[in-house]
Amino acid sequence: MNSTYSRGEITEIYHRNVDSVYRICFLYMKNKADSQDMTQNVFMKLIERAQTNHAEAKGTGVFESREHETAWLIRTAVNLCKNSLKSLWRRQVSFEELIDSPGGEIKEPDETLPKLMKLPAKLKTALYLHYYEGYPTAEIAKMMGKTEINVRGYLHRGRKALKKELEENS
Repeated sequence: MNSTYSRGEITEIYHRNVDSVYRICFLYMKNKADSQDMTQNVFMKLIERAQTNHAEAKGTGVFESREHETAWLIRTAVNLCKNSLKSLWRRQVSFEELIDSPGGEIKEPDETLPKLMKLPAKLKTALYLHYYEGYPTAEIAKMMGKTEINVRGYLHRGRKALKKELEENS
């Protein structure tokens, strides 16, 4: 490999991040097969990035830190999924499909997640990253390529939409 990372290091990055990347892809793609394909594409982009000269020009690895690594992978996943969805017709995913999906195990399934899955992509992504993956708004902003103010707005509007939906179904 002509990069600053060895195959073993790329493999370690993969194992550290594959579940999160898959779940992000699943939020967008809404089915197992496409989510697996997008996850594979994200890690192919990682390998391509590791092979480019821009990382070597700095004299360091591909990423500045593990946080940068995760943020780049999630941002890449979001972008690849959005690009794919521009040209493909998609259906709504069921909550059962999410739970049964490989890598899609939810720590504590609750009544909110199925409703979260129905929200617009920006709101869904921000809420999922914040409440299910535990990222602060600053990190989510980096991952989504938005400002912190935008992310806080997404969180606010998303919580408001979820609250309304939960109250209507009570």
